[in-house]
Amino acid sequence: MRNYKIDVLRGISILLVLIHHFNIPYKLHDTFLGVQVFGESLSTLIARNGNYGVTMFFVISGFLITQHTLQRSASLSNIHLKDFYIRRIARIIPCLILLVAMVTILGGLGLKPFLNQAPNDIEVSYGLTVFAAFTFWMNILIIENGWVNYALGVLWSLSVEEVFYLAFPILCLVLGRGKGFILLLLAVICYAPYFRSLHAREESGAYLYHYFSSFDGIAIGCLTAIFVQTFKGKVQHLKAMMSLVSLLMIALYFYAPIKEVSTWGISVFAMLSAVLIFCFAQNPQMESQSIVAKRMVWIGQRSYEMYLFHLIILGLFKVFYFPKETLAVEKLVLLPIYFIAVFLLSWAIEKYYSTPLNVKIRHYFKVIK
Repeated sequence: MRNYKIDVLRGISILLVLIHHFNIPYKLHDTFLGVQVFGESLSTLIARNGNYGVTMFFVISGFLITQHTLQRSASLSNIHLKDFYIRRIARIIPCLILLVAMVTILGGLGLKPFLNQAPNDIEVSYGLTVFAAFTFWMNILIIENGWVNYALGVLWSLSVEEVFYLAFPILCLVLGRGKGFILLLLAVICYAPYFRSLHAREESGAYLYHYFSSFDGIAIGCLTAIFVQTFKGKVQHLKAMMSLVSLLMIALYFYAPIKEVSTWGISVFAMLSAVLIFCFAQNPQMESQSIVAKRMVWIGQRSYEMYLFHLIILGLFKVFYFPKETLAVEKLVLLPIYFIAVFLLSWAIEKYYSTPLNVKIRHYFKVIK
C-alpha cells in the first residue's frame, strides 16, 4: 500500500533542492527575502541547505526498496534478481536517456550551460561525462574535476543510488538469511561520518558527493524498513513524536551551513528522517485529505523527474538572464516561473514518457508487480 505521507516527504525534499539550486545563480538576498534573521538573510537560511533534501531522498530510497523487497519476497534472501533489476531499469534509465539527449541537443546549439566547462582548469570531454552518467560515477567525476557540466551535475546522487541498487540484491542473497546484512548496514552507518570527517569542507565536495558520504542515509532507510517489518508494538503519542522530530529537523536545517556540520549533521538528519518514516509506517494512509497535502503528494510522486530536469529550466534561464546582471525584481519574477516550468515539464515527462515506458518495459519482461 502506498503511503501518501512518504510522498509528502518527497515533495518537501524536492522543493528544498529546487530553491537551493535557484538561489545559487540567482541570489535572493537583494530581494525582500533578504530580510535579516539571526544575522543571516532569510533567503540564505531557506536555500543554503537544500542538500538535506537529497539526504531525505536517500533515506526514502533505502526504506522503500527494502520494504518492497520484504513485501514481495517475505525475506531479503528470497529476492528475485531479474525482477529487481528490471524494475530499477524501467524506472531510472528512460529519464536518464532523455536527460542526456536534451543536454546534448541544447549543447549542440551552443548554449553554454549545457556545454562542458573546466571549473578547475581541467578539460573533460563530453563523451567521458556521458560515459560517467551511464556508468554511475558522475559523483567521482565532479569530485576530481569540478562541476564539469551544469545540467548533468544532478546525476551525482543518481550515481550513489545506482551503485546501491546494483549491490543491494546481491547483498540480500549473500547476507539476507542471518544478521549479516544488518551488521553491514550498521558498519556503513558508522563509517560514513568518519569518511566525511576526512574530507570536511573540502572544495571538491567529497564530504557530500562521494559514495561513502551518502551511503549511511540509504543504510538508515534500509534498517528502518527491516525494523518496521519486525516491530509489533504500539507507539504512544505518535503525533507528538512526529511534531518533535519535525521541529528538530527544522532546527538542524537552519542551524548552520551543511558544509560546517557535514560530519555529524547528515547522519543526524538522516536518522530524524528515518524516525519520521517509521512514524508514518505505523499509520499508513493511501490518500490525503487536505488540499496542501494533496499538492505535496503530486509533487512528491514526480520528484524524480523534477530532480533530473530542473536544471534544464535553470540552464535556459541562465542563457537569457545572466545571473550577475539580473535585477532583484527580475529574480522575483523568475522564481515562480521556474517552479511552474519545472512542474509542467516534469508532469509532461512523467505522463507521456517515463510512466508509459516504465509500464512497457516491465510488461515486456513480465515483471508486473
